[in-house]
Amino acid sequence: MPAEHAAISIALPGAAEGSVLPTHWPNLQEVLDWCHAMHPGTAAILVLLGVLYLLFGYYMFKALVLVNAALLGAGIGAMLGAQQGAAAPAAIVGAIIMMAITWPLMKYAVAIMGGVFGAMVGASMWNTFNQNPELAWAGAMMGLIFCSLLCFILFRGCVMTFTSLQGAVMVVFGLLGLMLKYEEIGPKVLSQFQTSHFLMPMAIFIPTIAGVIFQQFNDTSAGGPPAPAKK
Repeated sequence: MPAEHAAISIALPGAAEGSVLPTHWPNLQEVLDWCHAMHPGTAAILVLLGVLYLLFGYYMFKALVLVNAALLGAGIGAMLGAQQGAAAPAAIVGAIIMMAITWPLMKYAVAIMGGVFGAMVGASMWNTFNQNPELAWAGAMMGLIFCSLLCFILFRGCVMTFTSLQGAVMVVFGLLGLMLKYEEIGPKVLSQFQTSHFLMPMAIFIPTIAGVIFQQFNDTSAGGPPAPAKK
């Protein structure tokens, strides 16, 4: 597959033709179109990985943060390598380098991850409440600053929240990618999300809260159910 077609196939919602990264904050319709065009295998992988993030985020957060770093490094490497016709080797090198940087700086990597998710939530809320889309960066910056600083104060709670949020997004997008493939239910699901701008945020918010609660009550390291006393 030529490099330019590969870039288009993995482009994020809101990306211009031939590019990978979005050129603007994607609106709801662009997200739905991206889910509809998603390959069923990709959708299934998103659901499976999303469940891991959603239910076991704090228990295995170091591994999951490394996965995020590897994906980011692979994406950057692939974009740089595609210009020289070596996208795959550059992606592998980029993933390894990013993981090597992340491991000794895990706490800061979590803060960066939290800031990224805070920016995404801030921009999403900005658009959800019909503010000027050209100023979505203002909502993103407020979310980034708030969540980044919060990670250093409530590290454990932030890890649970951000991994649950990522897992919820992956599960919802993956399920949409699968459901929209079926002609029987796809148009009905698409119509529901198009007519209600609050349906997508609620579809992500509810499993996020459920994931935080599940992780909280199943984490015995701190605050979870106490172990039975030895006789």
